[in-house]
Amino acid sequence: MKFFLLIVKDIIQHNKLRKFTNIQNIIQFLFDSVGSVISPNNIAEKLKEFTKETVSHNTVQKIINYLTEAYLIYPVKLYNIKGKRLLSSNYKYYVVDLGLKNILQTNKYDSDLGHKLENVVYFELLRRGGEVYAGKSQQGEVDFVVHKSNGMIEYYQVAYTVNDEKTLKREISSLSKIKDANPKYLLTLDYDTTIIDGIQKINVIDWLLNI
Repeated sequence: MKFFLLIVKDIIQHNKLRKFTNIQNIIQFLFDSVGSVISPNNIAEKLKEFTKETVSHNTVQKIINYLTEAYLIYPVKLYNIKGKRLLSSNYKYYVVDLGLKNILQTNKYDSDLGHKLENVVYFELLRRGGEVYAGKSQQGEVDFVVHKSNGMIEYYQVAYTVNDEKTLKREISSLSKIKDANPKYLLTLDYDTTIIDGIQKINVIDWLLNI
């Protein structure tokens, strides 16, 4: 916790910020919203709702930029799958170290495991190379769309478990509706490996170990 506070203090001093509570609240919101599509306007509205303090969306955007420059968070652009183009508004954000999220998270350390797993997969995809985006279409969201340097596109959906049929249908729905021939993956902590509607289901631990 002391290490994290030192980082935040450095960001405040370097950027001459006046209100510690602003950056603290925005960090808390971003850490609690890992893997969710949000915008500075969303954050400003929620902060006003919960803290009763008004923070402009410009201030929120500046603080997000400072946190990004400090490599505490990584913004991920949205990619329109059907239109094959990047969307200019809204991002997903991932935390460089989940330990920091656990320190600040309002719930228990073992909550929100699906999004934490998504956070881990994001950084592994970055490590493996390529441009990593969050997929968006009229049919739903795809956690990650990866544009590889060889021109190949890979699609990834991440879930803690899909053992019940309802959850499985929900998680593969948007992948199933993508009609191109690029590889599609469903990463979970389930032990079985199978192919469903052309989607390769893989145990995420095996995937991380490259088995």
